[in-house]
Amino acid sequence: MPKARGVAGAQGGLAGALNAALKDRGGVWFGWSGQESEDRTGNMDLQRNEGVTTATIDLSSRDVGEYYNGYANSTLWPLFHYRIDLARFEQKTGEGYERVNDRFAESVMPLIEDSDLVWVHDYHLIPLGERLRARGVENRIGFFLHTPWPPTRLLTSLPFHERLVRTMLAYDVIGFQTEEWLSSFVHYCENELGAEVDHDSGQIDFEGRTVTARAYPIGIDWDHFSAQGETDEAKAAQERFLASIRGRTGMIGVDRLDYSKGLPERIDGIGRFFDEYPERTRDVVFVQIAPPSREDVESYQQIRELLEQKTGQINGARSEVDMVPIRYANRGYSHAELFGFFRASKIGLVTPLRDGMNLVAKEYVAAQDPDDPGVLILSEFAGAAHQLGCGGKGAVLVNPHSPDGMASAIGKALDMPLAERKNRHQKMIATVRDDNVQDWTTRFCNDLAAE
Repeated sequence: MPKARGVAGAQGGLAGALNAALKDRGGVWFGWSGQESEDRTGNMDLQRNEGVTTATIDLSSRDVGEYYNGYANSTLWPLFHYRIDLARFEQKTGEGYERVNDRFAESVMPLIEDSDLVWVHDYHLIPLGERLRARGVENRIGFFLHTPWPPTRLLTSLPFHERLVRTMLAYDVIGFQTEEWLSSFVHYCENELGAEVDHDSGQIDFEGRTVTARAYPIGIDWDHFSAQGETDEAKAAQERFLASIRGRTGMIGVDRLDYSKGLPERIDGIGRFFDEYPERTRDVVFVQIAPPSREDVESYQQIRELLEQKTGQINGARSEVDMVPIRYANRGYSHAELFGFFRASKIGLVTPLRDGMNLVAKEYVAAQDPDDPGVLILSEFAGAAHQLGCGGKGAVLVNPHSPDGMASAIGKALDMPLAERKNRHQKMIATVRDDNVQDWTTRFCNDLAAE
């Protein structure tokens, strides 16, 4: 198998997925360092850690403002998550997005060998394949989108939407998290570009090129995450969590601080549960872990303020001198600590308004004690819903926009008999274990390597 050249930004679950993939196959992970520098010397930092070589470059403050905070995260991210009301369409940031992708192509070119597969990741780098083709790269190049892909009528609100999609068709294989996102992309190609699509094979024929587009649901690194449960760090975190809730039932949510995650709506649902069942306020405690992200983007500052406000209102109304119903931690924790927290929590709340996959849901399932598992409450709009819903016999699926639905699901989870919890967990754990990140990597790379 040829080595893989992974090209990606340092984003959330994507980082862990790519790290696991490159450990298995070798190759180089190229992307932005996350650092700013006005020195445009083109210097690249090469590091090798646990068998993975990373090659990174810095960006200027202008690049970060226009490309990263601007077009990527203030235009594409909200649009791809169906939040057209938050999307900003500015020509300057679009130009920055194009400029930085040109720079990435120029920087990564010397690293690409003739036999390499090139695998580009996520919405930050959609035009990169086209930029590499323009520079003469004939390698097989694949692209995987970790976010949703919006319906055609939403996408066409984006200025130059046709240009964006045309650049995607420079790839040989395009991967999406779910069949829904794939279907939306194919619909656009057929109806806006006039491309010919073979729905059985996933092949798209357009202007002399044939591209394969398929769904590849991503999974967790099962072996690595499961091993965290045996560490002293995980066991200590579990004991600390259990000691802190003092016999109450623990509920947990772990999400980046992002409006797509439905955090204010989740707090509304918990508040509605307390309103409907005030006698159960002392029975449960909800812990929300929400590390900050993209703090320079105004909409993220607003979501943090709203979350703190809603949490404070419920705690102010429901707290006692010896009890606070909601805890909110605006910081991150290690994988081992999260394993311990998940293991100690009898309910996992993963309720995004829209999400590409949401690997936290799978990690929660993986961390459970099979003899006494917790209940996963999962948004029907998460990419993981199809896999973990298990036809109504796995996760408890909810509409995150409905506080009544959320309250009902919490009540159902609290009262669920052990036999039903075990049965639901057994169905979910099978897909979490088998559809892991290594399987995802193999399926995509095999398709990419096929001429």
